[in-house]
Amino acid sequence: MLNNIIHPPVVPAERTLHEITVKALILGVLLSMLLAAANAYIGLLVGLTVSASIPAAAVSMGILRFFKHSNILENNMVQTSASAGEALVAGVIFTIPALVMMGAWDRYDYVQITSISLIGGILGVAFTIPLRRALIIEAKLKFPEGVATGEVLKTGGIETNKDIAQVDPLADAESSKGFKRLITAAAIGAFFKIFESGLGVFAGGITSVKSWFSSYYLFSGSITFSPALLGVGYIVGLNVASLVFLGGTIGTLIGVPANWYFNNENILIATGMDPSIPWSDITANQWSALAGQAWQDCRRVGVGAMIVGGVWSLISLAKPLYDGVSASIKAYKEAKSGGVQPIRTEMDTPINIVAGIVLVMIVPLFYIFYNVLAEYEERLLIATVMTIFMLVFGFLFSSIAGYMSGLVGSSNNPISGVTIATVIISALILLQLMGNEGLAGTLGPVAVIYLAALVCTAAAIAGDNLQDLKCGHIVGSTPWKQQIFQVIGVISAAVTIPWVLNVLDAGYGIGRPSPIGNATTFLAAPQAGLMQALSTGIFGAGIKWNFIFIGFGLAIALIILDKYQEARGSEFRFPILAVAVGIYLPLGLSIPIFMGGVISHLVHKKAIGSTEKVKHKRANAGLLIASGLITGEALMGVLIAMIAAFIMPLPATFSIGPILGALAMLLTIIYLYKNINSAA
Repeated sequence: MLNNIIHPPVVPAERTLHEITVKALILGVLLSMLLAAANAYIGLLVGLTVSASIPAAAVSMGILRFFKHSNILENNMVQTSASAGEALVAGVIFTIPALVMMGAWDRYDYVQITSISLIGGILGVAFTIPLRRALIIEAKLKFPEGVATGEVLKTGGIETNKDIAQVDPLADAESSKGFKRLITAAAIGAFFKIFESGLGVFAGGITSVKSWFSSYYLFSGSITFSPALLGVGYIVGLNVASLVFLGGTIGTLIGVPANWYFNNENILIATGMDPSIPWSDITANQWSALAGQAWQDCRRVGVGAMIVGGVWSLISLAKPLYDGVSASIKAYKEAKSGGVQPIRTEMDTPINIVAGIVLVMIVPLFYIFYNVLAEYEERLLIATVMTIFMLVFGFLFSSIAGYMSGLVGSSNNPISGVTIATVIISALILLQLMGNEGLAGTLGPVAVIYLAALVCTAAAIAGDNLQDLKCGHIVGSTPWKQQIFQVIGVISAAVTIPWVLNVLDAGYGIGRPSPIGNATTFLAAPQAGLMQALSTGIFGAGIKWNFIFIGFGLAIALIILDKYQEARGSEFRFPILAVAVGIYLPLGLSIPIFMGGVISHLVHKKAIGSTEKVKHKRANAGLLIASGLITGEALMGVLIAMIAAFIMPLPATFSIGPILGALAMLLTIIYLYKNINSAA
């Protein structure tokens, strides 16, 4: 494992290099937009997002090395901006689609989404500033992705000055290799998506529904062909990938037949069929509809598990939260007492400016809540309460997200958990303040989702930005300059995300099929579906508690199992939210994620006994190739959605599409495994 304390920084404090440059600014903005679009697609598809810092660093090194003057600190600024944009989209897609699903919005409103993204994102950046010294310097947390990104940046060398032939040939060659790996993998992911959705040559997957044993056993299974999901599985690793697959098995292979066996009459009625129909007369299409309804019921088991997981995350993080906030307050008091002037590599944005930014944000924050409450009589009071909630929850949960990011990394950060906690707590309090009669019953859940979106974006930004600041600490960046680029990344993504959501909704459908899309391939948006169910359910719209209670029980069992594994000192753990997401998603999505996790495990196992240099190169190569597969397929998915929505309908899949798709997927698996192992 890479050491999380690296002394001295690559660029010492007494040395000054250009950090904020025009080329870094332009490249950071463009990558923030592109990676936000890619992460929106993947996050809505599977409910998991991955950090974009390493691919952004590789792209930055690959492009900036062609300029006469470039350096490691410029590259760090680019990846800081890009990853801030990628993180912001996670907060949006986990919450905002709930407003469309519940009918509060008829489309993805550009102005409102941009406003929520900007306010939540900027507050997230502001909240991380007093946390930087507390968590990175004093608490000495690992921040694994920040360390890994720093290692990637170091492979490109410190400075290029072609006017005096000051170019490190080894560093230049390594930078070129990383860039080529990323671009090649992205091309493979993009071409796969073109042949699958764009041309219909490959099928997107295989689905099978069968009724066995006199139709008492209803089998429903599927597998999705997707290089991007292989990449997701590789990055999250075998532990998380296995748990997502376990959740899919529970929800589909176990849940669907069990639900049909015990509740077949209710399922027949729910699908609009006569419960007295002889099962031998049911057609194949009707069996598919019945299996779909049985699975939709089983998804609520995942909802129950997510609820317990969110509450447990909050309980588990009580002490780390207290420690993190205490350290932040201590650092603030030391800064205020007027000690020694900090060195360049410890110069944060002054705390008075941070406080001013937070105070300024109160005005638009209040207006958002005031506006959403429309004609509600006491909207002045409720808007004030919601504004206070946002500031309190935003800072507390940003502290949690930052602390957890330091422990487990941004990609494994339980942002869903803190958002669930926000929804439950705020909904219960608002229910007491507003009631659920008339207009209050309609507007209450909407106000809760607005609050959840703001808190979630702030927390997502906090966790990711602290990874970037850890990377900056390693390479020797100036913190206040990085914090400026974090805001630039937020702004760039905030103006991009609403457009991407509208394109994806029109082309595929988010949370439900698009009128012009394939009813079986819409983007599930699992977290947003959960937020909708919780907010409307607490306000009295009704929740089917029988399945929720099963999820509660499953989550408690997983908590006990996880604590047992922790006591044993086992590396294989049982985080609840990974299983819960797997239950909520179609089984077919979890299979390629599991395959990617298996490849990650095999690569790691094969590297045992190799030198640290070889291990390090393979680790970087794996992250870049996996990130390329994700980015290429996701960006092409956005482009194809635009074509389907606004230009022309997509073609039907070839009759041999399933065979060709399976073959192409097999070749992608071989490519991923062989190319990672060849890095040395």
